[in-house]
Amino acid sequence: MAIFKGAGVALITPFTETGDIDFEKFAELIEFQIENKTDSLIICGTTGEASTLTHEEHIECIRFAVEKTAGRVPVVAGTGSNCTDTAIYLSKEAEKAGADALLVVTPYYNKATQKGLIAHFTEIAEAVSLPIILYNVPSRTCCNIQPATAAYLAKNVENIVAIKEASGNMSQVAQIAYLAEGKIDIYSGNDDQILPILSYGGCGVISVLSNVLPRETHDMVAKYLEGNVKAATEIQISCMPLANELFCEINPIPVKAAMEMMGLCGGTLRKPLSEIEPENREKLKAALLECGVRLV
Repeated sequence: MAIFKGAGVALITPFTETGDIDFEKFAELIEFQIENKTDSLIICGTTGEASTLTHEEHIECIRFAVEKTAGRVPVVAGTGSNCTDTAIYLSKEAEKAGADALLVVTPYYNKATQKGLIAHFTEIAEAVSLPIILYNVPSRTCCNIQPATAAYLAKNVENIVAIKEASGNMSQVAQIAYLAEGKIDIYSGNDDQILPILSYGGCGVISVLSNVLPRETHDMVAKYLEGNVKAATEIQISCMPLANELFCEINPIPVKAAMEMMGLCGGTLRKPLSEIEPENREKLKAALLECGVRLV
């Protein structure tokens, strides 16, 4: 059974003006997402600026999200690292905190061979009992999970059950689906490729767009899975300008600016991320208005 079907939000981590985690706003964002039909919360991923959180902050965010969600939707905790031991530590702590599943990114900077990836993910999986979603995003990590590797892990490691595919390579996605023979759930990691990945048997998306348009992103996937491809396609196409503008600069710079414009939270980022450029802010604002988003 899939961890979730539909649209999971790659939730931002809100900060105060002084850079501390704003747990009051965090709680409000969780409620906003659940009220608007988000199917899962993904905490402490790329969009959540996990790389700038201390281990203590990382674990506290997961624990807080689990408590506030109170079982209404699954909480998936990002626990990846380029150090296997660190990833194991974070994964164990996330399990203790009550997370429903883990999202584990490929090692970045030091990277790994395919053999190394198999060892890395297998050791993490064997250290916990939670289901694991592999996260493949070579544009950020310079490390690509080859289809044969993903299929091997899904077939040989019991709790590796899914992959978030953000390679942008649809041929690779098709090859994963073919080689895994139904043993792995595929989630789109790119908001502009949700329907193409669903057409290869995918079961949803882990979405940046959902921070801003949770109901629409949920509806897009739900309608496709119900067989209403035309309606799902209309939503995908109508959201494309905004989905593109949310990546006009490095994620999560634009999405945090968007949420600030919506009055959902402050736009504070942790360094080395910097404030969105004025010209990009105006383009983002125009895309939000085109999608009917209310701004403050």
